[in-house]
Amino acid sequence: MRIASFALAGLAAGAALILAPAASQAQSRTAGRPAAAADGSTMFDVTPYAGYMVFGNYLTGPLGTSLTNAPAPIYGVQLGMKMAPNVSLIGNLATASSDIQVGVPFLGGVSVAQSSVVLYDMGLQLDVPVMSAYGATFSPFLQAGVGAMHYNITESFVSTTATNLAGNVGAGADIAIGRGMGLRLMAKDYIGKFDFQGATSFDVAAGTTQNFAFSAGMRFSF
Repeated sequence: MRIASFALAGLAAGAALILAPAASQAQSRTAGRPAAAADGSTMFDVTPYAGYMVFGNYLTGPLGTSLTNAPAPIYGVQLGMKMAPNVSLIGNLATASSDIQVGVPFLGGVSVAQSSVVLYDMGLQLDVPVMSAYGATFSPFLQAGVGAMHYNITESFVSTTATNLAGNVGAGADIAIGRGMGLRLMAKDYIGKFDFQGATSFDVAAGTTQNFAFSAGMRFSF
């Protein structure tokens, strides 16, 4: 009996010696991982994207005349942080370069200046339940936020700037293509009023403008 007890004690001690390093390594790996959401999903994501932006009319004049920016490519990056299982806090930064055009009936748009636009905003994203179709997994989402559109306008040796408040709403979907990766398709509507007083010192009453951005990018989650 005493020999059996010693044998069991020896086996227990040997098992402890074998398992201790493994437990230590597992704990070390866990400590080195990024934070995860409560439901086990990833907590952060970053999405570099590119697309096309269509600007609305800043002014609409008589006989069908208008003032707007020409459609242009847009490039940006969006960051997300999970706040709840289906809600994320998002931040967005994007830029586009485009000519300012006067719209004239029968003649189309006549360029009068060049401009670069920087868009920055923060908001919330609501994730819709995952869908599957045609062998792919879709994760639809809705977004809403507020930020600003900053314009740098140049013509010859003259330059000016203007910044206006802009709210935005958007919708899109993530298509999973691998672990922690997905293709993001998105459409956003930036709604605001161009600040003519800031750009020209003239108190011109601008109308509310809707500017649509259509984009695609790669979402990386971690």
